[in-house]
Amino acid sequence: MSRDKLKKLKKASASALKLLESCAICPRKCRVNRLKDKLGFCKTGLKPKVCSFISHQGEEPPISGTKGSGTIFISNCNMSCSYCQNYEFSQLGQGREVEFEELAQFMLDLQNSGCHNINFVTPTHIMPQILKSLEIAIDKGLRIPLVYNTGGYELPEMIQMLDGIMDIYLPDMRYASNDLAKKYSNAPDYPKYNRPAVKEMHRQVGIAKFDKAPGLAE
Repeated sequence: MSRDKLKKLKKASASALKLLESCAICPRKCRVNRLKDKLGFCKTGLKPKVCSFISHQGEEPPISGTKGSGTIFISNCNMSCSYCQNYEFSQLGQGREVEFEELAQFMLDLQNSGCHNINFVTPTHIMPQILKSLEIAIDKGLRIPLVYNTGGYELPEMIQMLDGIMDIYLPDMRYASNDLAKKYSNAPDYPKYNRPAVKEMHRQVGIAKFDKAPGLAE
């Protein structure tokens, strides 16, 4: 990461962390003080909670490639989808709290194992903590691409803060219907926020580009 990008990361990290004092980093805007470990909808305080981190071969082929995607499965979520395949940790909270330094080390361990990228799964509710951990990881030599793998219930202004930091976006666009979004994910305003958020992701990185290795996205 260039000096300019690192400077941007540090600025975004500081700004995002401040928003946790009266949390408004996702459309729910619970306004709880997560810096003091108060819990809102996502049931997450200041420390990020992680279920597991692995070299994942089951992600989309352009992401997992031949050596796997360095996937970090984040516990808890800002949605509550009735069909969630990760229910044990997205809604039941399976996993453990980690320090920022430990989350950074997960990234470095995945890079050292040969993974093509660092893939943050369900990152929305700990985006500020991820940025802070990235500062540490990059300072220690993290250099592989970063994947923001989200359910799509995002504030566009928060995605704007990731411009020049995230390399690949892997968003869902789950609903065009408010009623269905409410019924299945308890997120009746999902379409309102999802569409502009995905547009902002596209503005930043465009469509996928592939290098010469079979099935790998840049």
